[in-house]
Amino acid sequence: CKQNANVFLISLLHFNPHIKRNFHHRFFRNLKTPCVNSHSRGALFTLMASSHSLLFSSSFVSKPSSFTSSLKRFVYVPTRRFWPKQQRHGFSTVFAVATEPAISSTGPKKTELAKVPLPSNESSDKLLKIRHTCAHVMAMAVQKLFPDAKVTIGPWIDNGFYYDFDMEPLTDKDLKRIKKEMDRIISRNLPLLREEVSREEAQKRILAINEPYKMEILEGIKEEPITVYHIGNEWWDLCAGPHVETTGKINKKAVELESVAGAYWRGDEKRQMLQRIYGTAWESEEQLKAYLHFKEEAKRRDHRRIGQDLDLFSIQDEAGGGLVFWHPKGAIVRNIIEESWKKMHVEHGYDLIYTPHVAKADLWKISGHLDFYRENMYDQMEIEDELYQLRPMNCPYHILLYQRKRQSYRDLPIRVAELGTVYRYELSGSLHGLFRVRGFTQDDAHIFCLEDQIKDEIRGVLDLTEEILSRFGFDKYEVNLSTRPEKSVGGDDIWKKATCALRDALDDKGWSYEVDEGGGAFYGPKIDLKIEDALGRKWQCSTIQVDFNLPQRFDITYVDTNSDKKRPIMIHRAVLGSLERFFGVLIEHYAGDFPLWLSPVQVRVLPVTDNQLEFCKEVSKKLRACGVRAELCHGERLPKLIRNAETQKIPLMAVVGPKEVETGTVTVRSRFGGELGTIPVDDFINKINIAVETRTAL
Repeated sequence: CKQNANVFLISLLHFNPHIKRNFHHRFFRNLKTPCVNSHSRGALFTLMASSHSLLFSSSFVSKPSSFTSSLKRFVYVPTRRFWPKQQRHGFSTVFAVATEPAISSTGPKKTELAKVPLPSNESSDKLLKIRHTCAHVMAMAVQKLFPDAKVTIGPWIDNGFYYDFDMEPLTDKDLKRIKKEMDRIISRNLPLLREEVSREEAQKRILAINEPYKMEILEGIKEEPITVYHIGNEWWDLCAGPHVETTGKINKKAVELESVAGAYWRGDEKRQMLQRIYGTAWESEEQLKAYLHFKEEAKRRDHRRIGQDLDLFSIQDEAGGGLVFWHPKGAIVRNIIEESWKKMHVEHGYDLIYTPHVAKADLWKISGHLDFYRENMYDQMEIEDELYQLRPMNCPYHILLYQRKRQSYRDLPIRVAELGTVYRYELSGSLHGLFRVRGFTQDDAHIFCLEDQIKDEIRGVLDLTEEILSRFGFDKYEVNLSTRPEKSVGGDDIWKKATCALRDALDDKGWSYEVDEGGGAFYGPKIDLKIEDALGRKWQCSTIQVDFNLPQRFDITYVDTNSDKKRPIMIHRAVLGSLERFFGVLIEHYAGDFPLWLSPVQVRVLPVTDNQLEFCKEVSKKLRACGVRAELCHGERLPKLIRNAETQKIPLMAVVGPKEVETGTVTVRSRFGGELGTIPVDDFINKINIAVETRTAL
């Protein structure tokens, strides 16, 4: 009864400010009443703290068991301050406890779900077939419910499937109806039947059911015979497969329709806007639950939301889509990334350069970009009767610097690196936070070397890549070596030599890698590296490409030992990819909870009252003078200041009360280390500097 009464009282305190104010008044009055024993006072303190923690929490947990488990986490201490017991986040006073939301009764289950291994289309043929068949089942269900809907394409994708329809816009209610119809089709255990027909027969059938998009798809199929897959005798589609044997092989409890989005037919904005239904499908219900948990966590880490909450960056509509504004806090992190990048490049023998953002259009004709990349370039501008172009790449600029003087074999290798901003046109519908933008800064570098230097230079790039990525917390990679495609430039000998050099460098490094036969660029073989984040997602960042094309186009040479002109090898490489995209990955990797050395604000100084404000200003000034990124916050009650610091994910809080002013100390609370106690200001600064230097938590 006491437990339920406490839960009810906390609920009232959370939702009714008037009751809360009266309770506060009676609470402090009762503390002085003789009839209230020490045990009751402790209960009152705990109850009071819990009521405030709910107010400061980001969510309200309604299950009584969650409340009682939360209450057990606090201990009454008869002093001015008391702290949560073994609490990672929170700084408490007699008035409030700022803490994480109480762990719900489903918490342990989520932990178990997170351990469920999720197969991929590449690792499980069964899963790929399930997803492909689900796309067909969904299309059949849509046309049963919406007979006028026209079907287009429906492939499997990384986490499920989608299908595009020419029809009226769909709602969430429509998705539920479609899912119910899919369940009925699955329960009927209809066979998936493969049929081969002639092109003429396929055309005849498509005309009979009036599916114009299928006719266009048929026109693009060059192979014969044409394959068709039937679901029972009720629905069919042009398809090469593969599929499960019957719809009953699909676990309907492991399928979910996720969302609806607009998509242009063939990706052409001038053509029909279609309705794209996304779905996910798995082999078991447990896998679906694990995926949904993963998806929920990914949503919590979304860099767009965190970027707004922590005031890191924005995309301003008045300026245009895909153009990033780095706010002061985001700019601090960017500066840390840039300074680390520059320092390590200089140590590895690179020369840092800066080049213009525009150039004459003729430069892009020589490089071939106007011929092969025009759709991704902005329109040219006329200046004094000459055409100029915003740069989509940095490569031609680096070549011009190479050509500024005669180069000897003794000068090679030459390594130049630049944090160069480029501009590429992207459709507005494809823009996505920091991951897909129109203006971004590449961590670009080019190496000009001799043929017999390729292996050593590639190995040096691999070492530098590992050094940079590990500094920011990424130590798991997926590496791919892509070899010569059917259409390419350059002779057989140089392709073989370059490919062997890349392979030998990877072997020397000891990294495991996959070979993508024929997946190289037309101008040379390449190595692609994907980093793995905290959720196990892979992000393409680093790339190393050997180029036989641009040296020939620009006719760059060096003088060899016989005073003959020879063509150098050019290596393109990027480690982070772009600063914008890497920052987005970094935000999601840490969920905005940056380590101390990387956090834009390392310490927030908080006075208990304004009487300690002058001392807090002195502390803040001293911290900043010693290189610590500190800020002072005041003007609110201490519990509010503490909660704000928690919400802003500040690594360290330095609280100052009358005792701290008297002793020249601060009481420190760490997000990662809990209560650190009362520390002299100079010792506090020393501890921070050591932690930053070693990139460890405090």
